[in-house]
Amino acid sequence: MTTPPKVRRYHASVSESVRPVAEADAASSKGQAALDLQVGRAGRPQTAPPDDRRERLMRTDPVDDGLPDIRPTQRADVGDTLDAQLDAIRRENLSDRQFRIARRIAALHQIEAASDEEVVLRLRQRGIDPLQRAALGQVLSGEGDRAQVRPAANAPAVMPRKQVVPSVPKTASPAAAQPPALPSREALTEEKRAAEIFRVQRDIAQRRRRRMVMLGLRLLAFVVLPTALAGWYYFRIATPLYATVSQFRIQSAETQGGATASGLGGLLGGSQLATNTDSVAVQSYLTSRDAMLRLDADKGFRAAFQGEKIDPIRRLPPEATNERTFALYKDSVKIGYDPTEGMIDMEVIAPDPLQSQEFSLALIAYAEEQVDRMTARLRDDQMEGAIAIYRDAEAKVLAAQRRVQDLQRTLGVLDPVAESTVVMNQVAALETQLATRRLELGQLLTNPRPLQSRVNVVRGDIARIQDMIAQTRTQLTQGSDSRSSLALISGELRIAESDLATRQGLMATAAAQMEAARIEANKQVRYLSLSVAPVSPDEATYPKAFQNTLVAFLIFSGIYLMLSLTASILREQVST
Repeated sequence: MTTPPKVRRYHASVSESVRPVAEADAASSKGQAALDLQVGRAGRPQTAPPDDRRERLMRTDPVDDGLPDIRPTQRADVGDTLDAQLDAIRRENLSDRQFRIARRIAALHQIEAASDEEVVLRLRQRGIDPLQRAALGQVLSGEGDRAQVRPAANAPAVMPRKQVVPSVPKTASPAAAQPPALPSREALTEEKRAAEIFRVQRDIAQRRRRRMVMLGLRLLAFVVLPTALAGWYYFRIATPLYATVSQFRIQSAETQGGATASGLGGLLGGSQLATNTDSVAVQSYLTSRDAMLRLDADKGFRAAFQGEKIDPIRRLPPEATNERTFALYKDSVKIGYDPTEGMIDMEVIAPDPLQSQEFSLALIAYAEEQVDRMTARLRDDQMEGAIAIYRDAEAKVLAAQRRVQDLQRTLGVLDPVAESTVVMNQVAALETQLATRRLELGQLLTNPRPLQSRVNVVRGDIARIQDMIAQTRTQLTQGSDSRSSLALISGELRIAESDLATRQGLMATAAAQMEAARIEANKQVRYLSLSVAPVSPDEATYPKAFQNTLVAFLIFSGIYLMLSLTASILREQVST
């Protein structure tokens, strides 16, 4: 914010001098004599200054000179009257808000007027234009300063102290005790006025140059020097580093049959959504302390950054802790994951290109082991459960088969069904013979005089056949001393055989489940597929000196800008 300089104002004539308002009103009707002064220097040609320079020197802007109650008199044309001036103000078509602001400003200056137009006229005669925002701000600022200086109405009364008049030596003259008399403004000539204006302009230019010099020094101290130091480090001191880039993805060993399975699992089985969590887990593992410790133990990651060829900023001390080594590891191993394509990008940075390639290959091997370890437990659980069920079913089938064999050996019957069939065939044959004998007996009895001996023989055969049928039938339901009944033997063997059939069915189901578990376990197998193999570079990748220096310049510039804005805001708050 630019503050107008508080300098004394000088006028070309006595009529334009600063006088009280009452005198200004009394003298406003008098005519003014136009002055045309030319300032010359001794020994120089009397040449008139250019018009623009004369206008610049003769122009006086409304600047607060610290005397609010004393204003320069306004020139009034001879033909202008109060009514004409009021009519001119009415023709301006001022709004109610503008008149209201003018009345408030007039109240601040204790100006009384009969109408709103007269208020505006009186203010303009005082050199105050209520329609200009800059003039309004100056008036309000001056009134606020005077209100702060003016004591409050309820302030406590202060007892006046006795003024101690310093004793003046008798030898001193009375004129020396009095303050020096200042020259009046009317006594100032145009030459002195121009000299004062030139002095003020020179002071403003000096202050502007001083500000520019201070700005340059601040920029040099806070922006240029830090940027130069950063550039010197990146171009001269920083150790060249080599980066090996590799790209891989995690895939599952799913066949076409698994990919065409029904349901949402078959739809997403071959997509990257199935391996998304595995990719995130691998990314987290490669940036973990476990991977850093394994890499340090296998390939000597910590020793690679402890040599004398490493710059002091990046070099690890001999007694470096795991946390400091891990911080360097996170800066040296950069992992990126693209969820849309399922690709994992890895960049490994090392002081030597061969070490960079070795570190990259070792980390890829660690990632593949980690992926296989994550699914190994699930695969083992699935296979162990299926194998246990199948083995149990197989053991039960063997037990059922042994029971059937034991029954056959104990009962002495290989096949109870066949034995029953034989017995029933015997009964059927006896029934046939019995029917034949009965027919023969009937034929004999139809004879009026049958042969009694023949009839008795036939009846005896019928009785014997019936006894044989009864004995044969008892073999089916009743046991003997040698073996049990065929019904009991058949029932026990049927129970054993049905148990055997059930166990065989369960074993077949267990075998199918074991095969399905094996297929599912094969689907759970994960492996890494390298898209870009790590190749050792033949040129240093880092540091990127120009880009890093430019970034440092932008950072320091932003810091300086923020500090400057903060300081300006605080200074403005304190000043207001």
